[in-house]
Amino acid sequence: MDTYSEEDQIHPGNLMESQVSHLDDLLNKKLEQAFHKQTSHVIFHELASIAAAHSPIDLAYAASRLPPNIRPLLYENLTDLMSRVHFMVNTDAITRSAVFRHIHDVAAKELIEQMAPDEAVCVMEELSERRFKRLIDLLEPAKAERIRQIRKHPSYCAGRLMTNEFFSFLGSCTIAEVAAKIRDNPGVDVTHQIFVVNELGELVGFVPARTLMINPRNLHLSLLMRPIQHKVSPESTREEVVEIAGRYKISVLPVVDGENHLVGVIAHEDLLETAEDVADETIAKMAGTAEKVSEHEPVRKRFFARAPWLLVTLFAGLVNVGVISSFQSYEGGLLTFVLFFVPLVTGMSGNVGIQCSTVLVRSMATGLLSLGNRREVMLKELLLGGRHGCGFWLFVRLSGLFS
Repeated sequence: MDTYSEEDQIHPGNLMESQVSHLDDLLNKKLEQAFHKQTSHVIFHELASIAAAHSPIDLAYAASRLPPNIRPLLYENLTDLMSRVHFMVNTDAITRSAVFRHIHDVAAKELIEQMAPDEAVCVMEELSERRFKRLIDLLEPAKAERIRQIRKHPSYCAGRLMTNEFFSFLGSCTIAEVAAKIRDNPGVDVTHQIFVVNELGELVGFVPARTLMINPRNLHLSLLMRPIQHKVSPESTREEVVEIAGRYKISVLPVVDGENHLVGVIAHEDLLETAEDVADETIAKMAGTAEKVSEHEPVRKRFFARAPWLLVTLFAGLVNVGVISSFQSYEGGLLTFVLFFVPLVTGMSGNVGIQCSTVLVRSMATGLLSLGNRREVMLKELLLGGRHGCGFWLFVRLSGLFS
């Protein structure tokens, strides 16, 4: 367990310094010190010590701050296979791509086999189609088919969010039979509830997990089940899923086809993650940027993510300048013409400020911006602003619009 010195204590009320962000800073400092060691032997010894002392989920978040070429070294020093599974599920897309480039197909196959189908689809999203097919051919047929069934659905819909590994029983089953089936399938996560279907496979109700624990083992599920109030189809959008789960405080959402057959379940943790993703994208759209505010993306990628809306503002400002300058009198001279660029400068700087402030506020609210990395983030934002200014100035000069 990590210990904190007096100067490491968290100051209450500081939005940039939560317990999680504080741990991220300490872990990031340890990793930086490890990679500054003199020999590879010492580096691997330090990494092994760090990996053994920290949760793989914390290491997954810390990896996003490391250069992509050294992230696989952190993955290789995780103690066991399940730690590597948790690492890959919780880290970002850049780290996953770096790790998959580093490991061979057999190691990747062993990793995928320990994941739920929906997690496997998410982790394998960055793979090329050729390597995806190679890995699928290595997996057990049943596992491979479940992954294919989820992957066939379009992105950003309920079919991609659901897992097709779940527990469903006939109403005539007893609690004892349900318990035996759950014990025989330890690889399937037990959610907050199990589902009840009829002889045709149609969804008719659910039984909360607590109800199973407090009632006699010989009771039938039909006597305990509750009606299904809310469900979605595989084609339902993420926004619909988040809206239903948020409004009705649903922890597990069933997914049914057109004939009301249960085809999947969206678990509580997937609902939370989806809600966060939707919020991130909404905030990014409000700010006029396509970047992923919850990930540590390189400056070049963030530059091009913000550039389109700034380009729209640039053209709108140039049109404004052209219209105003058409009324210019010859007596005003050059100074008057320069003043016509004031709306353009104001609009461009306003958009840059909105993009920067929105991303920073969101990062602070989610704990991604802390006292330990604030200087790095500020330098990145200054670099982005300078690049945008120089880039669009060069665009105007080369286009010859106002030569």
